[in-house]
Amino acid sequence: MNKPLRRIAIFCGLLVLTLLIRDNWLQYVQADDLKTDKYNRRVAIERYGIPRGDIIVQGREITGHKETSSGDFKYKRTYKDGKMWAPVTGYASQAYGATQLESIDDGILSGTDDRLFFRNTLDMITGKEKQGGRVVTTLNAAAQKAAYQGLGNRKGAVAALDPKTGAILALASTPSYDPSSIAGNSGDDEKAWKSLQKDNNPDEPMLNRALRQTYPPGSTFKVVTAAAALENGLYDDVDEKTKSPLPWTMPGTSTPLKNEGNIPCENASLREALRWSCNTVFGKIGSDVGSDKMLDEAEKFGFNSEQFTPVRSNASNFDKDMNPSQTELSSIGQYDTAATPLQMAMVASAVANDGKLMEPYMVDSLQSPSLDTVGEKHSPKELSQPLKPENAQKLQEMMETVVKQGTGTNAQIPGVTVGGKTGTAQHGENNSGKPYAWFISYAKTDNGSPVAVAVVVEDGSANRQDISGGGLAAPIAKNVMQAVLKGEK
Repeated sequence: MNKPLRRIAIFCGLLVLTLLIRDNWLQYVQADDLKTDKYNRRVAIERYGIPRGDIIVQGREITGHKETSSGDFKYKRTYKDGKMWAPVTGYASQAYGATQLESIDDGILSGTDDRLFFRNTLDMITGKEKQGGRVVTTLNAAAQKAAYQGLGNRKGAVAALDPKTGAILALASTPSYDPSSIAGNSGDDEKAWKSLQKDNNPDEPMLNRALRQTYPPGSTFKVVTAAAALENGLYDDVDEKTKSPLPWTMPGTSTPLKNEGNIPCENASLREALRWSCNTVFGKIGSDVGSDKMLDEAEKFGFNSEQFTPVRSNASNFDKDMNPSQTELSSIGQYDTAATPLQMAMVASAVANDGKLMEPYMVDSLQSPSLDTVGEKHSPKELSQPLKPENAQKLQEMMETVVKQGTGTNAQIPGVTVGGKTGTAQHGENNSGKPYAWFISYAKTDNGSPVAVAVVVEDGSANRQDISGGGLAAPIAKNVMQAVLKGEK
């Protein structure tokens, strides 16, 4: 071979080698990035080219699908009782992508997950239409309905858990939206989408208040402060008098901490202080325990950490660096203390579960179209131990007194032991905003506690007294607990 031909051969060989390297780079290195690129329309066409799998609650589908009459996408998502279930499902939209379970488990629902490879291959061989898999949740339909209907046209949220396992039983948020209205890619979907955005709708119907909104927890946080008192040996007997003078001036200030109304808080026992919701008692406990130990106890309950259910829940807040007066205010659920409804349901569930806090979750299993379980079913996991069993039982006595004889009597259920704590959280400049009405609770039978609930109502006719949590939020919690208890029978 002469020299010019040899050079051309070498050059062509280099070109082929370069093409092979580039081809392998695209297939094996950049494949995942290209597959998930938002500008790769083939991905969306594939996703909506088959019937999307369903999200399941107690064996029934809360989602569906239907064929479209035009465009590249053959199917679009539909929802049953969409407004009620939106905080659980999120949305799957041809135009706007997906959120929450629809996004997290999109691979299973759209049939593209690698774990469905064998089933998809078998369907291809047999000529069966490819389908998406199923997401089986832990939700209780009756509890969800009670929560959603209880909130009604008020702004607020409900979270309910099974204390023994951490399974989420209800997750409601109002106002809400129907994901079906934005599932397509038409002008009507675009109009609906714009009407739901914060700039056009200050009520923020797409905000998942149960997981993504933090509120000052008010007096419901006193349960955490009581736990800190018991765990740190500040008091052993819930009926012994505390060292809580009235009035009590916060250290480092000349400001006395006030109670709501003329209630018997001077040196009140832990039981009576929780029953009457004494700011002075729990503020002083926060001072006596100290900011470091209060922070440690709050974090054992889950504060300052995001939760993944698998939908992400915002981290609740208990400040890590506070002066004494800020610690006292934080110990009664004010200052910068803020919690999601899920977080406060976790507090109630840990108390109900004899001090053991279980990791919250809402997906029990993933299934193929043939209903075979894909991977492993979820196994309950312990998150932490905020309370020793004996201290948790003391705190149960205190919370049960609140419902029997205190501010939480509206949560009483005949024949059932109910523990709870009301709260009215002030907010806004100089506390000018309408207070948030809170109630956290659990129900207990001879077989243990099957449900713990947290309810917050943002814009009800709350007054400045702690009783408002009992008047507005407690009846909702009661209905949710009854719904779960009815299903246990």
